[in-house]
Formats: sequence, C-alpha cells, structure tokens
Amino acid sequence: MSAAPAPFTLYVDAQFTSPYALSVFVTLREKGIPFDLRTVDLDQGAHHESGFAGMSITRRVPTLVHGDFMLSESSAIDEYLETIAPDVPVYPTDVRERARARQVQAWVRSDLGILREERSTQVIFYGPSDQPLSDAGYAAASKLIAIAQSLLPDGRMSLFDKWCIADIDLAIMLNRLVYNDDVVPPALAEYARRQFLHPAVKEWAAMTRPPRECDLVDGQAA
Repeated sequence: MSAAPAPFTLYVDAQFTSPYALSVFVTLREKGIPFDLRTVDLDQGAHHESGFAGMSITRRVPTLVHGDFMLSESSAIDEYLETIAPDVPVYPTDVRERARARQVQAWVRSDLGILREERSTQVIFYGPSDQPLSDAGYAAASKLIAIAQSLLPDGRMSLFDKWCIADIDLAIMLNRLVYNDDVVPPALAEYARRQFLHPAVKEWAAMTRPPRECDLVDGQAA
C-alpha cells in the first residue's frame, strides 16, 4: 500500500498583494492540489523571524512546504509543481513556447522596477494611486506595453494557443496600469482583465485584507 502524499502548505503575504504568491496560488488551484494557506505579515517583519527564516532560505513569500521539502521563489515553485504534478500542465508542452513562457516570467520579476514601485499591486487589491507616473515610470510603462504587444499580436487573448501561468504573470504587470486607469491599449487591457477572470485569481482578489495605515483614521478603517 503506497503512502499518502505529503501535504502542501503555501505561505503568502498577509496583505494578499504579492504577485508572486498569486502565481503559485493559481498554479496549485489549476492543478487541483489541496494545500493549507498560511500568511506571513511582511509589514511586521515576520519573514525575518527565526521560525519562517529557518524554513525559507530566501526569507520571502511565497514559500511552499511539501512534506520535508521547502522551496521559495515563485517561478521555481511553479516549475517544481509542474514537474511533480504534470497531469494538468500550466506551461506549454512545446519546448520553445515553454522557454518563452519562462522568459516572460523572469522578465516581469526582474525588469521594470520603477513601474513596480510606482504602481505596486496595492493599486489592484486596495485601490488606485493618486500619484502620476514619473518620467521613468512612464518610460517603463511604455516598454511594458510595447513588449506585451509584441507577445500578443493581433489582439490575442493568451500568449500561446492555450493558457499558461505566464499569462497570469504578464496580466498582473499590465493590471498595475489598468486598475490605476493609466493609458493602456484596449486589446491589452482586455487581455489583462480576462486573465483576472480565472477562478483562482477571483478567489485571491476576494481574500480579506488588513487595512493599510494610510486608510486608517484614528486607528480605525476609514
């Protein structure tokens, strides 16, 4: 008799705003893998406390615990889950398309830093910013739009013939602009909105979030 599969636990940020935690959350849901969801309060520095730091090598969310194996960094987790649970793929099967999907994931995690700063994912999950983009932020947004248009020619609504997890990652980056009412070409805005209709994204968006300090008046939510 085979042993029962080891349980999964996913650690995410208590504010449910991490785009990287969302990527792994969607992957787990897409694959139908049961898991426990636990939160880490990054604002309070909980990711540096010994319990979590001893578990997550990079002290970041998301961190996935699978039995006695612990893994952080979202794209690494996505690929690990793809390898151990391949029946419902979240990456393309074609080797070149798969490489392109990984390229997109790596790009949105490593580039456009000023845009990620000026349009954090709080604009998606808490509300828009009242600050205009700086010149550098506008340049980053223009770069994002140009590259996204090259990846999604002729109004495509997915990067490849079938949906993949990189669609969610790209849509999150675009929705930093869309949800803030910054100028985005209609086809790209529609692509980003459609990706957010994924059931797991809607589930994530519906999570209960603690109020931000800027939303408090005399210690109470405004």
